[in-house]
Amino acid sequence: MPELSQETERGRGAAPFGLAEVTGPSMVPTLYQGDQLLVRYGARVRAGDVVVLRHPFQQDLLVVKRAVELREGGWWVLGDNQSGSSDSNDYGTVPEELILGRALFRYRPRAAGQRSPLALVRWALSAARPVLSDRSVRSGRSASRRLRAR
Repeated sequence: MPELSQETERGRGAAPFGLAEVTGPSMVPTLYQGDQLLVRYGARVRAGDVVVLRHPFQQDLLVVKRAVELREGGWWVLGDNQSGSSDSNDYGTVPEELILGRALFRYRPRAAGQRSPLALVRWALSAARPVLSDRSVRSGRSASRRLRAR
């Protein structure tokens, strides 16, 4: 199942920025189906960043994951939705040359049923946000480690 539309590849040679549409559940609750991402191609990746990459086994398939740590052989990447993600647990480390860029900003389109004034205000306040790095990943404490400790 693709994680991003192929529009990410358009215009890549001309500009360092591009748009991508999320089409899978692997990054829920950070990203949802239909979210639009502003991607910076060639950006420096740090642990905790949300990145766009080519799938290691299907390089015509673009996916979005969280870069967890740089290991020998490349980046270990995970989806934020552990029950609905194909990630490095399935295909191992991702070579750095397959990491295309870092997601900077997310825009969540308005749902068709949002018509009440309150629903529109809620949407307006949350529709556009930066895609934040997970600082706990940078500090070496993954979410799974934190949950196991409780």
